[in-house]
Amino acid sequence: MSVEKLILPLAEIQPDDIALAGGKGCALARLAFEGFRVPRTTVITTGAYEHFIDANGLRERILLELNRKPFADMRWEEIWDAALRIRSMFLTLPVPDDLARQLEQTLAGPYADCATVVRSSAPQEDSAGASFAGIHESYVNVRGYTRVVEHLRKVWASLWSDGALLYRQELGLTPETSAMAVLVQEMIAGDYSGVVFTVSPVHEGQSIVEAVPGLNQGLVDGLVEPERWTLDRESHAVVAHAAAELSRVVVPAEQGVRVRDLPEAEAMPYRLSSRHIDKVIRLARQVEDLFGGPQDIEWTLRDEAITLLQARPVTTTAASEDDRRGWYLSLKRSYENLQELRGRIEDELIPAMIQDAEAMASFDLQSISDAELAEEVRRRVDRNQHWSNVYWADFIPYAHGARLFGQVYNDVIKPDNPYEFTDLLTATPMASLARNRHLENLAAALRAAPSAAEALRKGHLAQLPNELRSSLEAFVAEYGTLSTGITGDHEGDLATSTLVHLVLELAAHPPTAQTRSATDHETLTQRFLAAVAPEERDWATALLDLARSSYRLRDDDNIHLGRIEAQARRAVREAADRIANGRVSDHLADLQAAMALMPAKKDTPVASETAAGPDVALQARQLIGQPAGAGLARGRARVVDAPHELKAFQKGEILICDSVDPNMTFVVPLAAAVVERRGGMLIHGAIIAREYGLPCITGVPDVMQFVRTGDVVTVDGYLGILIIGPADA
Repeated sequence: MSVEKLILPLAEIQPDDIALAGGKGCALARLAFEGFRVPRTTVITTGAYEHFIDANGLRERILLELNRKPFADMRWEEIWDAALRIRSMFLTLPVPDDLARQLEQTLAGPYADCATVVRSSAPQEDSAGASFAGIHESYVNVRGYTRVVEHLRKVWASLWSDGALLYRQELGLTPETSAMAVLVQEMIAGDYSGVVFTVSPVHEGQSIVEAVPGLNQGLVDGLVEPERWTLDRESHAVVAHAAAELSRVVVPAEQGVRVRDLPEAEAMPYRLSSRHIDKVIRLARQVEDLFGGPQDIEWTLRDEAITLLQARPVTTTAASEDDRRGWYLSLKRSYENLQELRGRIEDELIPAMIQDAEAMASFDLQSISDAELAEEVRRRVDRNQHWSNVYWADFIPYAHGARLFGQVYNDVIKPDNPYEFTDLLTATPMASLARNRHLENLAAALRAAPSAAEALRKGHLAQLPNELRSSLEAFVAEYGTLSTGITGDHEGDLATSTLVHLVLELAAHPPTAQTRSATDHETLTQRFLAAVAPEERDWATALLDLARSSYRLRDDDNIHLGRIEAQARRAVREAADRIANGRVSDHLADLQAAMALMPAKKDTPVASETAAGPDVALQARQLIGQPAGAGLARGRARVVDAPHELKAFQKGEILICDSVDPNMTFVVPLAAAVVERRGGMLIHGAIIAREYGLPCITGVPDVMQFVRTGDVVTVDGYLGILIIGPADA
């Protein structure tokens, strides 16, 4: 790429320069050439992107990140992790000197005193065959040359976002051939902004206009409810009109945007007239005629003049029923949306879950009739399904709070370790840690009373001191016996349960620190806040608090859900016991039908399907995964194929498993390190391992195949490497 092609004014972009300026750039250049009003725009071409990545050896580094394991086998969490690491490279590596000089010469003058929009324009997006709107990033109200270059890096990095990687095949996304152009535009702070579809995605004979007061960011990010007009495509007559409350508006902040309340007295000037709507749709139809097909157009209205911000073809691609990528992308929420979700979760949903579980736990199932029991089983199964739906609808999206903080932290701190942000999230109160403290209290009581420990080891529960026996029974009432977590599945006698084994194993060793002490949260917090602009520090403080809440719920949610499920299964078990003991007469079919409504316990072994037996010649000395908890550890492996196998776990072993379900985290205080087949920095096993300061590796695809219980292994949580040593090491 020649030097003069790195940065171009919009007027020099030709209609066929897609590979140079991307879809948005070429469309905007065509609109400007034909006399439509568009913002003043400079194109940072794909040549600048290629110059940056070649100068820093980024093609090879991106390839490495995308090939830690077969891409088709990467879960969504692992894709996000890979995208985060790639993004960190774009933010921290230097811009080549010649490109930096051109950027300063081109941008520092014309855009010095005005707000800009830094917008993606990848060649692969916004074509007639695939729109993929919203996959790449754009930033509104960016002021100053230095900030523009920072956001240029972020837009380049968004070529490798988790959203883009999910659609990698459709976008033809490869490190060797993919590139990103970027548009730097003068921001138009309109009184009203919106989108127009010249052909409705759901009705070919209609057009759609949506609009919000203020900046278009309110509509694009879902922060402001839009007003909507459905128009006849030929006559432009209004077929339907959905008014909006107009209670909020997105406006420019010092940097970026903010949402402010819109008092009723101020709302009237923001309402569009029929004349405005007619003007918008007629302009949009002219754009459609220019490009020869239906268009999706962003526009803004200021002082009665309409400025076109971008135009792209309308595309409708039906996703298959098992394609959940769109659902995954919907999990990425704005700060405002997450704050609203937090209020609902903490003030309403979690208290209601706890109340539901406690009410069911205190209910005497043995005293009710068979008919009443059948009805109670149905009710509990229904409650379990209700809370499972809440988990997917509210709890899973709320996990994005930790991710949002991680992205902001990396943007302002630019740390060498892209996961440094998790250090600020540890040592937060968690339900699983509270459960583990209960276990440690039981173990402490046994350490202080060796005779009680011996009685428990022999199964003589009646010989335990009254206080210890009461504590043990209270734990069982709240958490179950830990056979498969806290889901309440029957394990048999308490004396031979996983709980008793675990407490005895804990008691046989010195107390385990509940959380790591090496992290100086206050210093890290002050470093983060000092790096944020003064006017943004209140927001940054609130974001950190939101992230800690999100991080905590990422582990707590399954604990709360497990308690609900435990009580549903307790009712099913009561029904099963009555049937097995012949105590059911007239309502047998009713009870059996109610029991059948309870989903089977999900417990799918992995190692049994793929584990290499002793005669298999296939061996491995080193396995690669993703670093998820810093540190080094060496010890004997304990391969856990199903939760009940945790009963054999011993202090100092390396936990090797498919994934650490949050209902299994009671074993972590005994472990020296954690290794999981599943990947992700924010999955439950990684979260709890970091709380205890344990080395952790996730996303090791063949770990259940190549490691056997008893193998001596070394866990390198810094590099994400698992070394399998000789048996006699």
